[in-house]
Amino acid sequence: MNVRVADARPLAAASPGRLSREAIVAKPGFNRWLVPPAALAIHLCIGMAYGFSVFWLPLSRSIGITASKACPDLTLLSALVTTTCDWRVADLGWMYTLFFVFLGASAAVFGGWLERAGPRKAGLAAALCWCGGMAISALGIYLHQLWMMWLGSGVIGGIGLGLGYISPVSTLIKWFPDRRGMATGMAIMGFGGGALIGSPLAAILMDWFKTPTSVGVWQTFLVMAAGYCVFMTAGALGYRVPPAGWKPEGWTAPATRAGMITNRHVHLDDAHKTVQFWLIWAALCLNVSAGIGVIGIASPMLQEIFGGSLVGAPGVGFTALDATQKAGVAAIAAGFVGLLSLFNIGGRFFWASLSDKLGRKTTYAIFFALGIALYAAAPSFAAAGSQALFVLSFCVILSMYGGGFATVPAYLADIFGTQFVGAIHGRLLTAWSTAGIVGPVVVNYIRQAQVDAGVSGSQLYDRTMYILAGMLALGFVANLLIRPLKEHWFMKEADVAALEAKGAAVAGAPSGSFGIGRGGLTPTALAAWAVVGIPIAWGVWITLSKALIIFR
Repeated sequence: MNVRVADARPLAAASPGRLSREAIVAKPGFNRWLVPPAALAIHLCIGMAYGFSVFWLPLSRSIGITASKACPDLTLLSALVTTTCDWRVADLGWMYTLFFVFLGASAAVFGGWLERAGPRKAGLAAALCWCGGMAISALGIYLHQLWMMWLGSGVIGGIGLGLGYISPVSTLIKWFPDRRGMATGMAIMGFGGGALIGSPLAAILMDWFKTPTSVGVWQTFLVMAAGYCVFMTAGALGYRVPPAGWKPEGWTAPATRAGMITNRHVHLDDAHKTVQFWLIWAALCLNVSAGIGVIGIASPMLQEIFGGSLVGAPGVGFTALDATQKAGVAAIAAGFVGLLSLFNIGGRFFWASLSDKLGRKTTYAIFFALGIALYAAAPSFAAAGSQALFVLSFCVILSMYGGGFATVPAYLADIFGTQFVGAIHGRLLTAWSTAGIVGPVVVNYIRQAQVDAGVSGSQLYDRTMYILAGMLALGFVANLLIRPLKEHWFMKEADVAALEAKGAAVAGAPSGSFGIGRGGLTPTALAAWAVVGIPIAWGVWITLSKALIIFR
């Protein structure tokens, strides 16, 4: 490939000071186990994007307070500027689309800048966008202007999501070459877990702030924005990058598995020109499309399929239940959603860590093969009235949905090397943006077509399950076709050396090791883990206590 003169310039020549990449190169003796908590501090905050639905019902009565003040002639455009009508949940729900479209777009656009500027500057930019966007949304709620919410949290906050999501990826992979999957799994687990903490916290705050004239949402936004700003800033300032050429003491790079792990590097400008990039893109997109579609319909799906059998009234359809029975069914469905979220989070760490042993391609093959089997079997479980097998199937499916997110950064590092993996990952996240549209649209339209055709009960989602299985079959083929890159895609060693020159000055001593002791889980590291671990434990306990209703 051609030599790029621009590659030889210092990575952060235009970024002097404490925020520059040079300023955060770790000194000898730095403990690498301090970096994952810093990443988690950011991901746990931006992960609240998954939990924004907790605000929809209160916001749908922000004018009426006790009941929604509806306007029959309200349209989506008029909802953006109305000050006299309450918003509809559907109008507010567009926030999800904005979140994930701008997450993918900003990750793709700013990924190259992140590699030059370093994770600290990117983390601080993410904090400014995410928390500033929430503050703008709070003003929009106070003035009752939906367009300000869309702009604040949806657009500006969405950019913060993208920057925050990819900010630690490259750094963690370089700190943990021995455990790439585990390292990225720890951080990306935080994004999935953000709603477990944020949703119950938001409910507590809204209850605290509500008055006879306010539902307490704008005040909650401001308090959470302030808290998130502290955590995200601390996380960004905690980032350090390893010296060029660093590796853990006593560790030797393992032999490659059929050439699927490279020790070379592909330039950012070339990665998207390869077939391998687009095959991984397709694999991620199809896996996420199937999973995200289920997340959106999990609660109504369980209620409509099993109906009265959930509350001791077998054979009674959901529509025939009385108000008390429907409330009981809804509570169980909410527990089902909570259980899915726990498996989504746990799967991110479990599968990503397992991929260090099995290899990334094998792990993705398991996602697709097992997913196909479970989706194909789900209609049979529903027809047989087997609630336990049905719930277990979707718990496993959602664990692999989360696992796909957590494993893909390491997959990219295996194929394209680590030099630009953060930016390459950013571009790959456009697959997530695409899936965020495709998955829910496919699932919702199939369901509606079945309803229009008069299908109900356990058969309502049969066609949906088979189509999702078909999507995973396409993903299986895409993953199967991934091969190692040809030699001409890799950068020349001189170009890599020029890029790494700024970090080479302190490369003479080790910066971390395995286990307890120097470079391991020291008291300082354990304290950092406690700061993020205690909120996670609280969120898991709250969610698990609600999910246990399924088993009563």
